[in-house]
Amino acid sequence: MTGDTADMLDARAAFQSAGHFAPVATAVARAFGTAAAGDPRDAGDSSPATVILEVGAGTGYYLGEVLTAEPQARGIALDVSKPAARRAARAHPRMASVLADAWRGLPIRDDALTGVLSVFAPRNPTEVARVLAPGGRFVVVTPTARHLNELVGPLDMVRVDPDKERRLADSLAGAFTRADHSLVEFPMKLSRHDVTNVIAMGPSAFHGTPTDDPRIAALPDTTEVTASVDISVYLPAS
Repeated sequence: MTGDTADMLDARAAFQSAGHFAPVATAVARAFGTAAAGDPRDAGDSSPATVILEVGAGTGYYLGEVLTAEPQARGIALDVSKPAARRAARAHPRMASVLADAWRGLPIRDDALTGVLSVFAPRNPTEVARVLAPGGRFVVVTPTARHLNELVGPLDMVRVDPDKERRLADSLAGAFTRADHSLVEFPMKLSRHDVTNVIAMGPSAFHGTPTDDPRIAALPDTTEVTASVDISVYLPAS
């Protein structure tokens, strides 16, 4: 696996830095900031350091927002893409970056992490369960069928699997229990340049939707597009 290309990451960074997904990032940080019962952070100064891993971290944007909200935390951004690993290494002063394929095993010792984050990324439940400390949490962000819906049909973009949430639950059954769930949905006002970045930063970049598609040029100056994601917090099954 090679992961995202440098061009994809450039487009994603531009879209993220414009603030379009800021409500998602805020909700992700909140999911880690509200400590669950038994979280190692509740044990006082002698507790283990808060260390959060993002699997498939890409630009490191979401992990960086978590670290900004959690001043005592440190982060590890893991991605199979070399351009992603290089970019994440510069994303936040308390973030380390690791080039690795999560499906080949996480290069982290057992019970070492306070939290693991997966945003629009594949995940390895067995490995996540191994590296999470007791009381740790696994935060998973997945798009709903309404995510970017105003663009998917007109621009022939890759569609979200309507069974995505069920397949996620099935993949984590036995190893994790879901402790919390929230829907984050809001409108975004996107320029044609923003729409081009949406196509260039995601799976449609691999599936033949050209960024110079004349259908983009035919869009109005601003298009209202729905962002819609599920944020689930999982705890290791006892």
